[in-house]
Amino acid sequence: MNTGNSIKMWKEDDRPREKMLLKGKSALSDVELLAILIGSGTQGNNAIEMGRILMNKFQNDLNKLAGASVSDLRKINGIGTAKAVTIVSALELSRRREKTEAREQTIIRSSEDVYNLMKPFLLDLKSEEFWVILLNRRNAVIKTSKISAGGMTGTVVDPRLVFRGALEEYACSMILVHNHPSGNNKPSEEDIRLTRSMKSAGEFLEIQVLDHVIFCNGSYFSFADEGMM
Repeated sequence: MNTGNSIKMWKEDDRPREKMLLKGKSALSDVELLAILIGSGTQGNNAIEMGRILMNKFQNDLNKLAGASVSDLRKINGIGTAKAVTIVSALELSRRREKTEAREQTIIRSSEDVYNLMKPFLLDLKSEEFWVILLNRRNAVIKTSKISAGGMTGTVVDPRLVFRGALEEYACSMILVHNHPSGNNKPSEEDIRLTRSMKSAGEFLEIQVLDHVIFCNGSYFSFADEGMM
């Protein structure tokens, strides 16, 4: 590839925009993503080369690049005001997203946290429902999902649905939750069998089942707290 070649002359799957459409955003390098933001190059360097120059200027460190101002970027030959503003805006959006995720993610530290998290979903229900809380490595909640709903005395749970969702969300661990509309928070023999089965399946898939919480109005039962995990 010659330095001054137009990106339009490249094979379609080598052009950053087309590559993203064909292969997805994760297939692009940092330089290629920057090239999309830069849009067009200069007479001597195409957008890819400009992206490479920009990364080299900041020691190939996106954190250092994110700390640059518009005036800092404008000092680089070929980066005008419009390109600099676009790059700074994109990196600022990324920073704000990280702040939002850190603020909004709930960390599960105890069975009480689980009970409080599930109150909006399970409080005062007249029928039984089975839910799964998916967690990352920090025990932060990735997703809370209802797996099944049933009658007053039970609901059918398909472990394949539980673990398919966990795999799709790249969860590291999970907590099982279901309610007892009767108000009796003691686990049934079926609850105990299901917990053991799910724990074994999780060990095979390397997704740890941390707890199974039985939710009742005003009380709960935690398998983990009772040493039953």
